Amino acid sequence: MPTTSPNAPLKPFSAIVFDMDGTLLDTEMVFKEIVWDVSTELGFTMTDSLHHSIVGSSHETTNRLLIEAYGVSFPYTIFDDKCRTLMRARMAVSVPVKAGVHEILKELKAARIPTAVATSSRSAHALGHLGHAGLLDSFAAVVTRDDVTNPKPHPEPYLRATQLLGVDPAHAIAVEDSHSGVRAAHAAGLQTIMVPDIVAPSDEISALCVAVMDSLHVLRDHAFPRG
Repeated sequence: MPTTSPNAPLKPFSAIVFDMDGTLLDTEMVFKEIVWDVSTELGFTMTDSLHHSIVGSSHETTNRLLIEAYGVSFPYTIFDDKCRTLMRARMAVSVPVKAGVHEILKELKAARIPTAVATSSRSAHALGHLGHAGLLDSFAAVVTRDDVTNPKPHPEPYLRATQLLGVDPAHAIAVEDSHSGVRAAHAAGLQTIMVPDIVAPSDEISALCVAVMDSLHVLRDHAFPRG
């Protein structure tokens, strides 16, 4: 997986907005297994390329992509209901957190730098998972699919998040793991950093980022350099 650090220190920032699934929560691999299982149960064959295209996408975009791939006979409502039910059951056991999340949030709190979440997930999903993971109180704002008219890759989620934090988008960092999210953050004018999870960055996506980093630990080291 190609990773690049910024050639110069990160520009000064006064807030950070994080994506949720695959960035804060280590849920994308869990969801991948569920998507494969449900697709097979319904008589359809999921592929890596199709799965990658729906990572980070909104409900509406996922619906469209699956209908385009499988035809109008694809039972999206049933697919979606089964996936949500299985995901709720898995997350009721535990919500895995990505490496470096607690460390960078502790650093940001100590520096009094406000944070927010901008996710394509619905409110119940987002607030429930963040709460169960013990992270919800770390964020001054959580922007979900239910809070915007236009989901990612439209910039509205990031513009809304920075508005709620009271900061200029140019003075905020966005942290993303998906192509859709990177496009949204860049279009909103945030200093965009990709920390890839399942999907690697293309040349186009890398060009929209100030850096592509291996982990949130690496981001913390760049955001709060020692010595």
